[in-house]
Amino acid sequence: MTASDHQTREMTIAGLNLIQQALSIYDRDLLLAVCNHRFQEMFDLPDALVTPGASFEDTIRFLVTRGEYGTVEDVEEAVRARVETARAFQPHYMERTRANGRTISVEGSPLPQGGWVTVYTDITRAKRQEALLRARSEELSGQLVEYAEELAATNRELEATITALEEAQRQLTASEARTRLTTEMMPAHIAHVGRDRRYTYSNRRLSSILPGSRSDIIGLRIDEALGPEALDAIRDRLEDAFAGKPSVFEFTHEPSSRRIRAAFTPEDGGGVYILSMDITEEAQTRAALQQTRRREIAAQLTSGLAHDFSNLLTIILGTQSRLQRMDLPAEAEELIGATLSAARRGGSLLNRIADMTGPREPEPRPTSLAAFLRDLETLALSTLPDSMQFSVNNLTHAAPYLLDAGMLQDSLLNLVLNARDACGTFGRITLTARSVRDTWLEFAVEDTGPGFSGQALEHALEPFFTTKGGEGSGLGLAMVYDMTKLAGGRVHLSNTDTGGCVTIRLPLRPAEAAAAPGLVLLVEDSPDLRDTIRDMLRGAGHSVIEASSVAEALSLLDDLPEISTLLSDISLEGDGTGLDLLDALPPGRCAACLMTSLPPEDPLHRAARARAPVLRKPFDAAALQAVLSAGEAA
Repeated sequence: MTASDHQTREMTIAGLNLIQQALSIYDRDLLLAVCNHRFQEMFDLPDALVTPGASFEDTIRFLVTRGEYGTVEDVEEAVRARVETARAFQPHYMERTRANGRTISVEGSPLPQGGWVTVYTDITRAKRQEALLRARSEELSGQLVEYAEELAATNRELEATITALEEAQRQLTASEARTRLTTEMMPAHIAHVGRDRRYTYSNRRLSSILPGSRSDIIGLRIDEALGPEALDAIRDRLEDAFAGKPSVFEFTHEPSSRRIRAAFTPEDGGGVYILSMDITEEAQTRAALQQTRRREIAAQLTSGLAHDFSNLLTIILGTQSRLQRMDLPAEAEELIGATLSAARRGGSLLNRIADMTGPREPEPRPTSLAAFLRDLETLALSTLPDSMQFSVNNLTHAAPYLLDAGMLQDSLLNLVLNARDACGTFGRITLTARSVRDTWLEFAVEDTGPGFSGQALEHALEPFFTTKGGEGSGLGLAMVYDMTKLAGGRVHLSNTDTGGCVTIRLPLRPAEAAAAPGLVLLVEDSPDLRDTIRDMLRGAGHSVIEASSVAEALSLLDDLPEISTLLSDISLEGDGTGLDLLDALPPGRCAACLMTSLPPEDPLHRAARARAPVLRKPFDAAALQAVLSAGEAA
């Protein structure tokens, strides 16, 4: 027990000793927790029985043996009976006359954590007054005396009942406070709606789950609290719940673009319990994983076919080349040229299919959107005729975002080229970038062309669908869709008053702060690469020491505890790898990152990604700084 705990206990005992009644508290194991001096004094108990931890059974045995309960033939049986009664403790009030002739009232109440508290009051004086009143019964009617006695006893019982009710109310209030605190701490909206569709209970999380909603909704109808869009999304499931059918489902809250998972549980009384959670990030990750899986399946289906088709195209190209060298009629030259052109176009198509189905993972890095859009504008203008206008509206914040700039640039350039083809010789293309409710980064490419046909709106994202006839491959928008879904985003086609519009939404991920400069241990077996990476690290303000093998790196780590970050290639001198170096690191020793030129499907590369942030070679200083920041965060 600390000094503070001891002082608190002493103050509590001092306060209890000021009470005129005797008081004792026993825990669920029938051991004394606390009592006041009046308890020892009333029953003349020895010090051992008023010390915390004293056994209730020993105390009862002492009182029975001394005659507190009158003459008892079987002491142990009397003790056993009282102990069993205590184990099944019930709140009670009683009055009894002790062996010394004094009368006491005994009021007991159980404690929520087990055990009980008992208060003993000496009511001898009150009883004597009742006896005196009875002695003067010749002056009062017998009925009045009886009523007075009953009233006195009733008042004492009523006082005990009031005390028990106050204690129960206190316990109920404390329990309700704990329950409310628990629900407020949960990252979910928890509520109850009555049969009249009004909220009878709600924590204050609705506004964090559905931005723009109110937090204080108790008493409101559910349509007033949620708004028409959210109510339309849940209406059918809500009515099913009122009819007694539970459900768990997901819906998109269109005003905020948040993905919500809701659970409706019917109540026997006709109401419904509601649990709602924001699963936007989970849904984005799930979409990315689903797209990755689809790509893997597509790769499995097309790889063999593409291999055979590639061989056939090689044969065709070789045969046509031989024909070109032969002395053939002039009209044959045109046919050979057309055949070569078609074969080369088939090869280009194979390469694009490989890009769509081959292994590719987004590599988001801190990206300045303003600088990215400036570069994109330069590239886009070089592909557009002078008669066509192109403008960029950047409505986002200046802070960097985590983006795969290469994949996004490919997607947006593809959309700009499609818009160019739709506009013809003249027209206007507008790219607008904005954030949507701190959930999405939105890029909208609008043009002044004829817009999408109904068929295009339905099928344009499907591979090989094209409205350009023989000039189109039908893979442009499909590739945009593929790269966007890999990043956990969405693609939407629509028409405006002036033309067509393609909208890309990517998960909004603010970039982590740059890693603080520190001492970096660079482990790389290529001297030329070490020189290049060392210059990048020093340019970012880091100090650098170098090693080329696992043994050399571990020696430096032992000698230099100030090393803050380990940056190691996977392939090193000797038998050890970067993964072996990670295994030898003591837990929490320093942040660790790996780099490699191995392909993503290599077993060592896959194992590395499960252990630490991995940097693909070749890389630039921005990518290096991003992976160091990721390593510190991990």
